[in-house]
Amino acid sequence: MLPRIIQGGMGVGVSGWRLARAVSVLGQMGVVSGTALGVILARRLQLGDIGGHVRRALAHFPIPGVAERLLARHYVPGGKPAAAPFKLTPVPVLRPAPVDVELIVAGNFVEVFLAKEGHSGVVGINYLEKIQFPTLPSLYGAMLAGVDFILMGAGIPRAIPGALDDLAAGQAVRLRLDVEGVLPGEEYDLQFDPVAFCGGTPLHPKRPWFLAIVASSTLATALVRKASGKVNGFVIEGPTAGGHNAPPRGDLHFNASGEPVYGPRDVPDLAKFRALGLPFWLAGSFGHPERVREAVEAGAAGVQVGTAFAFCEESGVTQELKQRVVDQCLRGESHVFTDPLVSPTGFPFKVLQLNGTVSQPIVHEARQRICDLGYLRHAYRKEDGTLGYRCPAEPVEEYLRKGGEKSETVGRKCICNGLLSAMGLGQVIPDERPLLTAGDDVTQIVRFLKPGQRSYTAADVLTYLLGSLPPTVPPSLPSPA
Repeated sequence: MLPRIIQGGMGVGVSGWRLARAVSVLGQMGVVSGTALGVILARRLQLGDIGGHVRRALAHFPIPGVAERLLARHYVPGGKPAAAPFKLTPVPVLRPAPVDVELIVAGNFVEVFLAKEGHSGVVGINYLEKIQFPTLPSLYGAMLAGVDFILMGAGIPRAIPGALDDLAAGQAVRLRLDVEGVLPGEEYDLQFDPVAFCGGTPLHPKRPWFLAIVASSTLATALVRKASGKVNGFVIEGPTAGGHNAPPRGDLHFNASGEPVYGPRDVPDLAKFRALGLPFWLAGSFGHPERVREAVEAGAAGVQVGTAFAFCEESGVTQELKQRVVDQCLRGESHVFTDPLVSPTGFPFKVLQLNGTVSQPIVHEARQRICDLGYLRHAYRKEDGTLGYRCPAEPVEEYLRKGGEKSETVGRKCICNGLLSAMGLGQVIPDERPLLTAGDDVTQIVRFLKPGQRSYTAADVLTYLLGSLPPTVPPSLPSPA
């Protein structure tokens, strides 16, 4: 059954297993964020694995020895001292060590396993095409846990459907890496071999459905025609959605506040999507029952909603930050800035303005630049043909030493560390502060509050959104393969 509501895959751990499970149990699609799950796994273990959830999931990991090695490297009984920094995990590279691949696969497995545990609802996982290094082992880990949907945006995920086919068949996969400065005819490939990872006999997990997150029918049509395997549907994301936004089409203009201006060309042509004959969901300020009905009447299977879930009780944002956001919205003081510079990816990124976070210039300027996670680093070709890695948000001197331009560092912020801090897993160093992202309709989360309350649940959101609509529509997808 196709869900009416897809809960957005937000941030680093904002859409964690607790939120996805809460949504899936109620008959809709819960989605976990697939970003930095290896880091999240390691840090949860270093905090003592409160509740024992990580160890319970690892006990079901199907490849012998992996769980034991991970626990030996990362688990701290009772948790590390509060003032002690987290043990760093290696930054993503072209050829990671086997132990680092295990951490990525297991991190994705654990998050999906916990989201799916104890019910028969569907669970998806969301990835960014721009974050290429961990993609292949991440996909395999999620598939080992039985993930039902893969959602991917922030780029053109042409190679992913075919990779899913090969991984389900237990075959080795390659993914072409985007490298700056490559010479004509040169290619650099990311690789993952299930046979080697599984110790000689590969597992054959089910092939999940693949939903591409797109902003235009042009991209959707190109994916249907040229993707390496079958695309099963689309999430059509508008510029008011939280997180990364597609850049405006055509010439780039800015409003008086410095935000990119979107126009008529950025409005998706739903008639062309309907003509593709695949299910689609609309996203971007659809957190209202009238907008859900509007989407269904326009031919959509339903909507994707992120911001409404981002600050509910089950989300991964720390309780203190959620309460501050809710209180700010109650006062009518919330504001989201679509920042064209903040993200090292080059995509516009929506930043919720909140005191004490890196959205504030004084807080950001006090933070010492550091790049110890590296998920948004770019690969570049050195003169000798080997790869180097750089991020516009890393220390400026380092970026320049690696051949980057100083202009590319202006306005960049460390999204990796900022988002981890927002879920309480930030590194224990001076001046590390959270970063929050939200859609333009964040002020409307107060509609989910019951009288006299200052918090709400995922169930409250779904009850409000679905109204009198039937919760599901008849299945229309063929086999995902």
